Amino acid sequence: MARLFAALPANDLPPVPNYNVCPTNPVHVVRASGAGRALVSMRWGFLPHWYKSMTDGPLLINARAETIAEKPAFRSAARERRCIIPASGYYEWEKDSEGNRLPWYFSRADGGPLAFAGIWQSWEGEEGPLNTCAIVTTQANESASAVHHRMPVILEAESWAKWLGEEGKGAALLMQPAAEDVLGVWRVSTEVNSNRASGAQLIAPLESGQGT
Repeated sequence: MARLFAALPANDLPPVPNYNVCPTNPVHVVRASGAGRALVSMRWGFLPHWYKSMTDGPLLINARAETIAEKPAFRSAARERRCIIPASGYYEWEKDSEGNRLPWYFSRADGGPLAFAGIWQSWEGEEGPLNTCAIVTTQANESASAVHHRMPVILEAESWAKWLGEEGKGAALLMQPAAEDVLGVWRVSTEVNSNRASGAQLIAPLESGQGT
């Protein structure tokens, strides 16, 4: 990741691979710094500066592209603290006729890593500053909307510098659904519905005839 994003890696990066990243877990984040790009660890769950504690308000893991520039929690970060959150894939759920949550796994069709558009905030807690982040989401493209009506904003390599504020203005124009051919998707086991589940089997395609 450090080579791919031309970023200097921190010493406290979370261990990988992690096939079941959950809200409040630490994640890898690429952000601009005075000396270039840095690959750092941040808490997935954005904490506005006015939160008195980590549970002082709703858990903000996503920021809607349509309102990010207006929401008090996000508007400053959208202007000044944009970041990239790399991932090998992500899960999304649909409900069947009985209300069961059925997970799907999305990843790049070309096998490369995903680069989610993100924003970050340094929050001051009792134990000192904590860097936190949220993923920017937008309306799903046609293929992804078969599973869910929202999707992460996925940045292509040529857009990374602009999103990080290194290359002119126009970052708002990048908050669009991915092209239809960017993602591949398949059903996976409901084992991933538990935040305690782990292992590469979580992203294995569900075989025909399996019920979970």
